[in-house]
Amino acid sequence: MGGTQSEREEKVSLELSEEILQSMEVGMTFRDYNGRISSMDFHKTSSYLVTASDDESIRLYDVASATCLKTINSKKYGVDLVCFTSHPTTVIYSSKNGWDESLRLLSLHDNKYLRYFKGHHDRVVSLSLCSRKECFISGSLDRTVLLWDQRAEKCQGLLRVQGRPATSYDEQGLVFAIAFGGYIRMFDARNYEKGPFEMFSVGGDTSDANVVKFSNDGRLMLLTTMDGHIHVLDSFRGTLLSTYNVKPVSSNSTLEASFSPEGMFVISVLKEAVGSDLLGAGNISWLQIRSFSMALFAELILLE
Repeated sequence: MGGTQSEREEKVSLELSEEILQSMEVGMTFRDYNGRISSMDFHKTSSYLVTASDDESIRLYDVASATCLKTINSKKYGVDLVCFTSHPTTVIYSSKNGWDESLRLLSLHDNKYLRYFKGHHDRVVSLSLCSRKECFISGSLDRTVLLWDQRAEKCQGLLRVQGRPATSYDEQGLVFAIAFGGYIRMFDARNYEKGPFEMFSVGGDTSDANVVKFSNDGRLMLLTTMDGHIHVLDSFRGTLLSTYNVKPVSSNSTLEASFSPEGMFVISVLKEAVGSDLLGAGNISWLQIRSFSMALFAELILLE
């Protein structure tokens, strides 16, 4: 009998629909945090999930078995944003101590720092890794966007902005976006020094950007803002397809949104800080791209 168990497992394809979204329920809740979760990231090719928390911990989960594999504390530096590299046990994360804004490449396998990335002088508010190359991009309240190579400590490029930046690579790693001041600026990753090759307006919403993201196929992009707006655009033409409005976001909260894998839905949740409480209640909403109708489909217990 040839092949490993994973190779013999039959892959099941599931088409996402409104009915499936409405039927989803919470399957497991981990309550061992002493602060809100500030960020999380799914690895693209494994079943791993990593989280960062205000209790200064980084936790690695296997979502297939619903188990916490490892907890690593970052008491000296704190932790805010965290992203996987291409390797499922290596992450890059930002500090949250107010005095050292370096980014760190950390091996979760043996809890060792592999590299420090120094360059920002204020809190890092955006972090995006290129899925096809060893590159990543970071945006800071110091009004700079830095481009990095994971193999080098010094930044490979610097772009100055006029506001709080949100950044993202597209799935191919050929284009990256920087959003601030009511516009999304599109850059060729190979010729970013020439400036943006396109600028897309989001309909006069000049409030601070929260997150900007591309759909997996690169055809769509979204932007969330502190005024409580979720903008969905055609990433090729810049056409504003729809805007969904939720309540404005406070300075210590984040309006998070992501595309579903096939790009037919946007899933959104408002993560609100709840002081010293372990749990906060939040709503997940979904936006169907075709009809641009937003509906509440589930109640989620947020670990905050």
